[in-house]
This record gives sequence, structure tokens and C-alpha cells, in this order.
Amino acid sequence: MNNTLLIVLLWPLVSMVLSLLPAKEASGKTAFALSLAGMLLSVYLFMGFVPANGMQQVMSYAWIPSMGISFKIGMDGISLLLIMLTNVLTPLIILSSFGRKIENPKAFYALILLMQFALLGVFVALDGFLFYIFWELALLPIYFICLLWGGKDRVRITLKFFIYTLTGSLLMLVSLIYLYLQTPDTHTFDIDAFYQLQLSGTQQAFVLWTMFFAFAVKIPIFPLHSWQPDTYVDAPTPGTMLLSGIMLKMGIYGLLRWLLPTVPAAVHEYGFLIMAFCVTGVVYASCIAIVQKDFKRLIAYASIAHVGLISAGVFTLNSEATEGAVFQMLSHGVNAVGLFFIADIIMTRLKTRTLSELGGIVNNQKIFTIAFMIIMLGTVALPLTNGFVGEFLLLAGIYAYHKWMAFFAGLSVILGAVYMFRSYQAIMLGSRHWSDSEFTPLTISEKTVLVSVAALVILMGIFPSVLMDAAAPSIKTLLSLVSAR
Repeated sequence: MNNTLLIVLLWPLVSMVLSLLPAKEASGKTAFALSLAGMLLSVYLFMGFVPANGMQQVMSYAWIPSMGISFKIGMDGISLLLIMLTNVLTPLIILSSFGRKIENPKAFYALILLMQFALLGVFVALDGFLFYIFWELALLPIYFICLLWGGKDRVRITLKFFIYTLTGSLLMLVSLIYLYLQTPDTHTFDIDAFYQLQLSGTQQAFVLWTMFFAFAVKIPIFPLHSWQPDTYVDAPTPGTMLLSGIMLKMGIYGLLRWLLPTVPAAVHEYGFLIMAFCVTGVVYASCIAIVQKDFKRLIAYASIAHVGLISAGVFTLNSEATEGAVFQMLSHGVNAVGLFFIADIIMTRLKTRTLSELGGIVNNQKIFTIAFMIIMLGTVALPLTNGFVGEFLLLAGIYAYHKWMAFFAGLSVILGAVYMFRSYQAIMLGSRHWSDSEFTPLTISEKTVLVSVAALVILMGIFPSVLMDAAAPSIKTLLSLVSAR
């Protein structure tokens, strides 16, 4: 088991190379098969994980000893769940592209696998410099996916996305270098050394805001969200799935792993202000989602609302909300992938996502109707679905922190039900009947993705302890690091 994490990390890189070898017609199937193997490896990793043992599978190699830079990786329960999320969603994202016309498929699937490698690296890196390398590496494949396979306005939109994220990344690099220079004797980027720093209030405030900006852009948190709706809508659907399902979790993970334990005093001082921005984003994005006419753009704003609630929970610094934030990261990833795939199926067949031009699909597609209903109910946090578990813990934790903050954050439940049920009604219900030539039957790959996502929505809602038991001790340890300082 000692090398399993390294194998899981490097497997997407190996897969990327192998996916380039066969003919372009087989590149998608090859990438899918290899990503399935990666998923099985992560399941094996999960089965061997002992929650009470803290950070496990730690490997440290002196990469650039003269500068205190190491190739140091490891995982605790929080990292493990995000590894599972990445390696479960990646094969579904690849499978969702089957049957779609993709120019230069070899490059397309290679970029997806490269991004998978970078995402895993972010979740396992225990060296600040290594973390930054993986953070920046994750930007490159999604940039080219959006730029080369995006919509008509892809150049302008992708450039805006790139400028936002690169600016945030540079600020994070400044904060990491500053922390590095504060480490005693021989400087190091080791995360444990960062945790042990005794910074003044002014120093902590500087690190907090420079690092928070990078994470807030990636999540995104209001008012740093303006790149997101256009990028999500314009990107090819697999790119949107990668962005919403996995990539934005990098920002929330960064808050938990790198920000809170490093500058706890600044988090206590400015946490309420940051939560105010998060909750404002929840209400703002929910209201904007209600008036959207394009279903994909509606989902994009719904995503801003959901991650705003998750981010608010992180800054409560209590166990209920933090456990809810970790679980909701997984739930949001699953639900977002499902909803964006539903939007893609509709667009592929009917050439529109405008709600007023749709309706009556329930009369044609029973499996599609049921899967859409399950995923939609998970999104609005119906009990016994995955969305309920995390949202309940989040709101309970935020209420314990501040009642009025919980009141406004809780509006996400009501407003979310409004825009999701209205969109479902507009898309699925009504007397219109589409012919098979207009709305062709679902393919096997489409059914597989939809049924898999719907099954995850239900299983995670009924058996949340399978996942939460793995993360709970790590969350407790994390919060103890913050409270002890």
C-alpha cells in the first residue's frame, strides 16, 4: 500500500500517453478504459485507508534540496474523498463525449487525462511549491479545451477566464514565497513548517487575503465570479463538467488545507466578512438563476450559489459545517456533472436550451425523465438524496455560528427549489410530443452516464457514513490545528 498513492497520481499521466497511441477513432474508448482502471485503483486506495491514522501514504523526496523544495505527497480523509471524486467523475465525463463530433479527439482526451493528473496532484501535494506547480498545471489543459473546442466567442471568454485565474495564482505564489521566507533556518515549503509558523496579525492578514483571492477566483466566490457563467456556457460540455464537477473543488480544498491552519488568527478576525461575501453570492446567484432563459446558464449560476454556501460553511470553523462542506463538495460535483450532461443531451437533439422553446420531453423519454428528476431532487436537497446531507450540516453549522447568516444562507434551499422545479417543468412537462427524429432515443453511453449519476445521488444520500466516516477524523484534526493557535 505504500506506493499506491503514487501509482494513483501517476496513472492519468501514463493514460494520457497511452491514449495517444491508437487510431483517433479508438482514442476515446482507450481513454475511457484507462480512466476506469484509475477509478479501480482509487477504490483500492479507499479500501486500505484507516481514518484514525491521519495523514497516510506519505512520500517525500528531496526535489531541490538547496531551496527546501520536496516532492512530498500524502493523503488524509479529505484528500481521499476528492481523489475518489476526481477518479469517479473522469470516466463519466469521457463517456459523456461519446457520440459527439470532436475534432482532433486524441488531443481532446489527452488534455482531459492531463487535467486529471494535475487535479490529483493538487489534492495530495504536501509541499507548497509542488502544490503551486499542480495548481498551475491544471489551468493549462482546461484553457486549451475551452479555447479549441469552445463556442463562437471562445477566444474572448477564455482569455477572461485565464486572466482571472492567472492573477489569483500569482497572488497565491506571493503568499507561498512569503511563508517560505518566514520558515526558520533552512527555508522550506513543507506544509508542516507552514503550520508551525508564529506569524503576527499583520503577517497573517497579508497571507490570508493574497491566498484567499486565488481560491476565491477558482471557486468562485462573489464578487470574483464574473468569469464563470460565460465560461461554463461557452466551454464544451466535458470542459464544463471538469470545471464545475472537480476543478472548483481545488479552491475549497485550498481553503481547508492551506489557508485555515496556516493563518488561524486572521481567519477568526476576517471570517465573518468573508462569510458575508459568500452568503451574498448565494442569494445573488440564486436570484439571477431564477430569471435565466438558457438552461445551461441557469445551472452555472446555481453552481455559484451552491459553492457560496459551501465556502461559508468552511469559515464557521465548526465540525458540523466543515463536514457538510466536505460532503457537499462531493454532492455538488456529482449533481453538476449530471445537470450539465442533461443540458448537453437537450442541446444535441433539439438545438436549443431556451426554456420557453422546450417542453413535453416526458412524453418521449422515460429514463431521461426519471434520471433528470433524481438529479434535480439531489440539487434541491430532498431528504435521502446526496444534496440533503451536506446542506443540512452546512446550515446547522452556520446557524450555530450566526443565526442571521443562517437565515440568508437558508434562502438557497427555497430559491433553489424555485429555479430547479420551474426549469424541470418548462423542459419536461406539457402536452408537446417530440418525434423520434427530433428527440432521438438515448444511446447506451448516455444511459450509462445518467443512470450512474442518478445512482450516486441516491446511494450517497442513503449511505453518507461510508464517505463521512473516512473524512471525519481528518476534519477534527484540521479544526484542532486552527483552534490550538
